[in-house]
Amino acid sequence: MTDRARRRELKEQARQNPPEAGVYRIVNKKAGTYLLGSAVNLDSMRSKLAFARSTGSPSALDLRLKADVIRDGLENFDLEILDTLTVTPEMSTAEVRAELATLEELWRERLAGQES
Repeated sequence: MTDRARRRELKEQARQNPPEAGVYRIVNKKAGTYLLGSAVNLDSMRSKLAFARSTGSPSALDLRLKADVIRDGLENFDLEILDTLTVTPEMSTAEVRAELATLEELWRERLAGQES
């Protein structure tokens, strides 16, 4: 198999098996706070937290978490997957992002209702 054919095969596999997309929150267990977000690739969020822990540096995480991570330590942060989006091969990245924005807003409303 040529390199070009192998690349085509890998692209088709990626198209047929898109990464898991969804809404997550990074919870600061010590402070009781969280950062809510969404990602086209949830595995990348898992990897960022794992990388931050392995290096002891918050630089891989959202900058809004930096001060909390420095104050409370990375061991006090957990990633929770709140919801996943079913992504079909026909969906464009823009469509996935739009669906994620809607899903994230629904979670913001849900979580705000719990805080009251």
